[in-house]
Amino acid sequence: MSNTILDVKNLKKYFKVKNGMLHAVDDVSFSVNEGETIGVVGESGCGKSTLGRTVLHLLDNDGGQLIYRGEDITKINNKKLRNLRQKMQIIFQDPYSSLDPRMSISAAIAEPLKLKGGLKKSEIERRTEELMETVGLASRLYYSYPHELDGGRRQRVVIARALALNPEFIVCDEPVSALDVSIQAQVLNLMQDLQEEKKLTYMFITHNLSVVKYISNTIIVMYLGQVVERASSEELFNHPYHPYTKALLSAIPLPDPHVEPNRILLEGELTSPINPKPGCRFAARCAYATDMCKKNQSLVEISKEHFVSCCRVNEINNL
Repeated sequence: MSNTILDVKNLKKYFKVKNGMLHAVDDVSFSVNEGETIGVVGESGCGKSTLGRTVLHLLDNDGGQLIYRGEDITKINNKKLRNLRQKMQIIFQDPYSSLDPRMSISAAIAEPLKLKGGLKKSEIERRTEELMETVGLASRLYYSYPHELDGGRRQRVVIARALALNPEFIVCDEPVSALDVSIQAQVLNLMQDLQEEKKLTYMFITHNLSVVKYISNTIIVMYLGQVVERASSEELFNHPYHPYTKALLSAIPLPDPHVEPNRILLEGELTSPINPKPGCRFAARCAYATDMCKKNQSLVEISKEHFVSCCRVNEINNL
């Protein structure tokens, strides 16, 4: 049986804005097992990236708990946070903007090793060469700069840098969305190979449902800062229950041009994430919304390990 590496309980992250508090992440709970991938999907602005950054303490949380390998890391001092950074890393969406254009790629990969300390120059160089080989970067690129590489190679540099300190858990914040489709497949295959080889655990953030289905064990669907559905990848795609999840899945392009897609078009205005009222935040765009939806919603287990936040889920799906 897999061990839980990360347990997130009722996590909250708010931002103070002119008109009040923006609820970017609001009462989010999930857990991920060692060596597995949890996918996080939703529209732009739903809080996916903020969730990833809050989990890594790049942003301070405003409530809830973060449990890493059984230890509460919700509030930790700088010394413990520095040690934690070695175990938890991030791969950003845009490899070009996440690399210093003035540093060669070998210097970028070696930087975490230098910051950690305790290694000789020759050891750092050897480790850098090993990391380049691991992610499929030719040794001739050792002194190259980011602008001299294509997007796929730049992302491999970012992955190598993330692996430098032998982490256990990596937040992948839309790591292939800025790449061409053919390059996306190469990077995804590399990430899966590395996961199997090094027993890595991923939190994979994306808006691409085809990608998240390919790489994830479990998927959580977010809408305006909240989780509306959580299930295994296979279960979610075979039996989506929440109206928002169904709409997302209907938008996936079909490979056969002769098959007419059954699109679910969402109408209505987005609910403001600033000082949101109680109730379902999707109600304003939901065809099934009633007065019941104005009450606070919570995730309910519809079937084994399949959770949905919808008070009318039984009626809508005839369960």
